[in-house]
Amino acid sequence: MNVSSFRDCKAWKSEGLPLSTSSNEACKLYDAILSQYVTWRNNETLGGIEGCITAVKAADPDFVMGHVISTGLELVGTGSSVLRDERLASAVRRTVELANSQELTSRERSHVKAVELFSKGALHKACEVWEGILADHPTDMLALKFAHDGFFYLGEQTQMRDSVARVLPHWKPHMPFYSYLKGMYSFGLLETRLYDDAEKMAKEALALTPEDGWSVHAVAHVHEMKAEMDKGLKFMASTEKDWMVCDMLACHNYWHWALYHIEKGNYDDALKIFDEQVFQRCVKSGAMLDIVDSCSLLYRLELEGVSVKDRYRELLQVTQPHTEDHTLLFNDLHFLMVSLGSKETTTTRLLLESLQELAKDPAENHQLQIAECVGLPMCQALLEYDQGNYSQAIELLKPIKDRFVEIGGSDAQRDVFSQLLIHAAMKSGDKEHQRFARCMLIERDAVRPNSLLTDRLIQKAQSLHV
Repeated sequence: MNVSSFRDCKAWKSEGLPLSTSSNEACKLYDAILSQYVTWRNNETLGGIEGCITAVKAADPDFVMGHVISTGLELVGTGSSVLRDERLASAVRRTVELANSQELTSRERSHVKAVELFSKGALHKACEVWEGILADHPTDMLALKFAHDGFFYLGEQTQMRDSVARVLPHWKPHMPFYSYLKGMYSFGLLETRLYDDAEKMAKEALALTPEDGWSVHAVAHVHEMKAEMDKGLKFMASTEKDWMVCDMLACHNYWHWALYHIEKGNYDDALKIFDEQVFQRCVKSGAMLDIVDSCSLLYRLELEGVSVKDRYRELLQVTQPHTEDHTLLFNDLHFLMVSLGSKETTTTRLLLESLQELAKDPAENHQLQIAECVGLPMCQALLEYDQGNYSQAIELLKPIKDRFVEIGGSDAQRDVFSQLLIHAAMKSGDKEHQRFARCMLIERDAVRPNSLLTDRLIQKAQSLHV
């Protein structure tokens, strides 16, 4: 493992971000972990993120920021829950204990506080702490990335954009991660529907770093939201060799590619991408982003009337161990898609009952606080739709359709729930529900003109009216 090119104690101090350790090796490994997190790339020559985490703890077992970044990354990955994973809960406690036993900078203490809050599900408070760090230290990329992820999970799209906008003037082109900062800003612009600005910013980032998979993702997302499917397909094909090296994001970019094909009605091509790329990568990585993408891709295909055969049963092996995690409502809803698609009633019941029980006493956990009014109705609607109770699904979803954003995720990811509501309204025997479907489709057409998927749904809705 050669980390000689990464920043040592002196370099971090000169940048105004001193790290409380005497080990240059620990500082360099911290930088190596941060680099892989920012670039979405597991650098195998360094042993990947996992290898670097093991190495940084060996270099200085008491290095607080080493614990902050390793434990924080596991928490923001949402693949484990302190509710069920004692090892992770212990890692959080260890980080806090180490911080209490040492002289640290106020910035480092704030990082520890934010990680502890995040572990409790107090995402708003954690983001406030990270934003406080950035007010004094605008070039602290770890605080910025953690805040960015936190706002993403909260559905706080404007904050996700403005968090980056506030620090951008303090960064210079020669600084590490400068181009990736532009990619992050592009995503915030995208999620606040400033599509042209988002595309411009992402392409500026790609001009500096062609393999920036996050910026490729942003451009792909823009084409999707603007219903520029042919343009999007051409762009993805032309950049594939570059973003493929960003292995942590490759699966998600293939997911977007598959959505282009669904939009065009090329279902066999979408299934091929699922089989050869999305599902295979999901199984290999176990990353939550890859898992939820696999879930929603199958569900979208089924909404379009495509048979996915035994694929749900295969995916259930990946999602089932997370049934009682309840880290994010967004994740829970995707796991539910799979248990319903697999006809696995025991898993479905366990997921719903355990979530209902936790929602009774949410404490500081934001996701559990909104479970009663947003998450559980959405879960129940999935169940009702699966059982053919379309009117009940509509009655559950219609009053909260403008609150879907609160479960987190991107506009593209949450669109599956809008599609679900439209399909349920079209399948309902209630004429008022069918009229509501037509209204939803008019709204959708206004936001995404020239969408082939919307056109197909409009034609279907009109045939019902006739």
